[in-house]
Amino acid sequence: MKPAELRDKTPDQLREDLAQLKKESFNLRFQQATGQLESTARMKAVRRDAARVKTVLNQKAAAAAGEA
Repeated sequence: MKPAELRDKTPDQLREDLAQLKKESFNLRFQQATGQLESTARMKAVRRDAARVKTVLNQKAAAAAGEA
């Protein structure tokens, strides 16, 4: 996910994306614990994507608070 793509989304869409990323992160951790995980790099990518989504959400919240 690129930050430019995330900035075009609404906060509700970003929250949905974040929820999906958290579910995927849980599933990857579960696969790792059971020894079924093939791509460990995906864990890092999911974690960073979640951080990007949170950053954009915080930026949007700060911008909304600044306008009010």
